[in-house]
Amino acid sequence: MIKIKYLKTKPFGFGVVGFIVFFIYLVHQAGAGHNWFGIPVENDSEAERASIQREKIADELGSFFKLNLYPEKFEFEWDGKFENWNIEYSINQDLQDRAQNLLSRYKPDYAAIVVMNAHTGQILALTSFEKQAKSPRNWSLHGQFPAASLFKVVTASAAVDKYGLSPDTLILFNGGSHTLYKKNVMDSKINRWTRKTTLQEAFAKSFNVPFGLLTFDRMEPSDIEQYALKFGFNQKIKSDLPIDTGFTQIPNEKNFKLAEIASGFNKVTRMSPVQGAMISASVASGGMMPVPWIVKKIKDDKGEIVYESRPVTAATVLTEQGAERVNQLMQATIKQGTSRKTFRPLMPKLKLSEIIVGGKTGSLTGDSPKGKVDWFIGYAMGADDEKIAIAAITVNKTKWVVKSSYLARQMIEDHFKEDLLPKRKVASLRRK
Repeated sequence: MIKIKYLKTKPFGFGVVGFIVFFIYLVHQAGAGHNWFGIPVENDSEAERASIQREKIADELGSFFKLNLYPEKFEFEWDGKFENWNIEYSINQDLQDRAQNLLSRYKPDYAAIVVMNAHTGQILALTSFEKQAKSPRNWSLHGQFPAASLFKVVTASAAVDKYGLSPDTLILFNGGSHTLYKKNVMDSKINRWTRKTTLQEAFAKSFNVPFGLLTFDRMEPSDIEQYALKFGFNQKIKSDLPIDTGFTQIPNEKNFKLAEIASGFNKVTRMSPVQGAMISASVASGGMMPVPWIVKKIKDDKGEIVYESRPVTAATVLTEQGAERVNQLMQATIKQGTSRKTFRPLMPKLKLSEIIVGGKTGSLTGDSPKGKVDWFIGYAMGADDEKIAIAAITVNKTKWVVKSSYLARQMIEDHFKEDLLPKRKVASLRRK
């Protein structure tokens, strides 16, 4: 059974491995830029200090995290003291094992699964897999995957949050469901071949042309840019994880490139699995996007706590009403959209247990790494306001071996396994 790789390490500079890690560290430092856009939960000096501390952890330990290594002891300077600190992580080992076992079983060419607490940003599982691994790279942090149709979350959010459109808003369009041709967006005329859909159906089934038309007819390019920034694109995430910055480029005018960006039908917009989990978390948490964190505590050799993580909000992405509407769109993906077949076996249990699941899928051919990219981002909301956000991605060079939505479903089932059991069985297990 593969477990998260904890190790006891010495400071940089010890042996060949130390030199390699140090080199990677320097490269990471050289590539750092941009400032995070967020506002702390309490908007006070303590929250700002926590943000600075997380960046410090990313600077010191980030090169290990990029290699899927998690030191239990590490020597570095903290608050003016240079000691060999004890480090505790936020990982839920059961979920971590489950994710790693799934990836090891199906063996896609590349894959990653991220599970986080949608309220607090606590990382519960952070897994990465490479079929022919030349190095233990952490694909969960990799920000060069094409965002594909996941960007429809951004476009839909601008439509329902800023302009008050409802999931039932009607959209007339010509052309295929999953293609995107210039003539159908730039010169769309109503004729006998014109089709109609709703915003909810277009989102759930990932229609491209309606999203291009929606942007042209109802919004401005600046709206897409505003919400892309809110969701973390072109922004550095002030986390204790060295997460690659997501990227997009929004045209200044209404042209075909804008339609491509708004629908996700392009290779310009890129993001990491961790950012995908953050986007899902913001919808599940009523519009508040949490900063992800993996280091729970840092202690000295006497057991004194010198650092303890606390929840920090990256940004208020949506109003409560906007989040409710996007939530409705993402639930439609599970019930009647691109993930309906994957989640169909689970639906009776979800209804009985009152667990709410929402999601968004996306697929596109990528170049870093090369292969067919298959995405799922989503969330599950259970009893007692428990909410988890999930991002799963697979990349396959020739043939698909497993859908990312199936991997996410398995993680949800595992996390809520007791809630999903029949009530009689739960009572029986508790008596035992």
